[in-house]
Amino acid sequence: MSASHPTTASNTAADAAAELAADVDAEAGIPDQGRAFSTEDYFNTQRPPASLKEKTEAMRAFVDKWNIDGKKVVLVTSGGTTVPLESNTVRYLDNFSAGTRGATSAEYFLQAGYAVIFLHRTHSLRPFSRHYSHSMNPFLDLLTVNNGDQIDVVPGQASKLLPILKAYHQAHDEGSILSVNFQTVNDYLWLLRAVAGVMAPLGRKCMYYLAAAVSDFFLPDDRVAEHKIQSTHGALVLEMDQVPKVLRPLVQEWTPEGYIVSFKLETDDNLLIPKARAALARYGHQLVIGNELHKRKSEVVFVERSHHEKSRGDRSVTGAQTPPLASSAGDVPGMYTETWLRLPELAAGRAATDEVEIEEFIIQALLERHHEWIAQGEQAQANARQQQKVAATA
Repeated sequence: MSASHPTTASNTAADAAAELAADVDAEAGIPDQGRAFSTEDYFNTQRPPASLKEKTEAMRAFVDKWNIDGKKVVLVTSGGTTVPLESNTVRYLDNFSAGTRGATSAEYFLQAGYAVIFLHRTHSLRPFSRHYSHSMNPFLDLLTVNNGDQIDVVPGQASKLLPILKAYHQAHDEGSILSVNFQTVNDYLWLLRAVAGVMAPLGRKCMYYLAAAVSDFFLPDDRVAEHKIQSTHGALVLEMDQVPKVLRPLVQEWTPEGYIVSFKLETDDNLLIPKARAALARYGHQLVIGNELHKRKSEVVFVERSHHEKSRGDRSVTGAQTPPLASSAGDVPGMYTETWLRLPELAAGRAATDEVEIEEFIIQALLERHHEWIAQGEQAQANARQQQKVAATA
């Protein structure tokens, strides 16, 4: 088993310097022309959202409830983050994510018996209601008016709606899902750090399924205009800073025993696995799920270490460097594996009328890996107890 490696006093200065240097542009390989924010710098200089305390307490109460009951808890992040250009926001930068992956996956985690903290973009897709979004399969189209004052479900639709409605009410009656919203990248980063602190006592019973599309760049508080930027000023030129890579402190410091899954979206197939491997080598977590933009709903690839463990990570790995590497993290040739999940193969034999989603198979595969992660921890604890007994009788 690999052990967690908290930062020690002897390497704090070196690590801070390395983080500043490496975070300049670990993912794209492009030098930053603005400031380089370490994670610590970011939280020391950027204002927390006004609702942070309230939301943190709600998440704490949720986790405490299910920890007592021995239930596994998963954090599902979902949707895209915005970057406001003004404090009184009229304009902001956004991305295309609607939260489909996260909302769909949350349903399958609930079905598997997990308690779910659903950290989602405001107005993005939500579990259960996603089946009837305003643009596809609008909910009002399912309903009809009879006798002037009675609402009925359109014939043929009730059989489709019933299982979704039952699952929705079961989750909410049990209190097994907690929805927490964010809007900006700043909201997201503060909430992620807060929920990691809340979930850390769960040890290996917690999972992080980081499906949100997080902005790579942001405007620091001191460079955000207070009021609407006026078009009469002419061309708009923005210099943005890089969002710090918080995955490393999440893995190494905030939740050292959690099972952590990140996502890698690319438009170039040739970069997908190299960059997924580089992320594993750099941050040290257990699994990267890679998907290519145009095939993301039909195939994904699991990239992980052969032994399914964490590592200390290696800040020297950048961009699309392709491990196996000889590195300070102890990476050795052959330690990475790729497992492809392709929907046409996985859904073979299903009825043509069945709605089959790749997230069903993603969650099935993750359940097996999370179970293995928990079992490894329990075995390590048993071995440690046995060694203590032997030492005590020696």
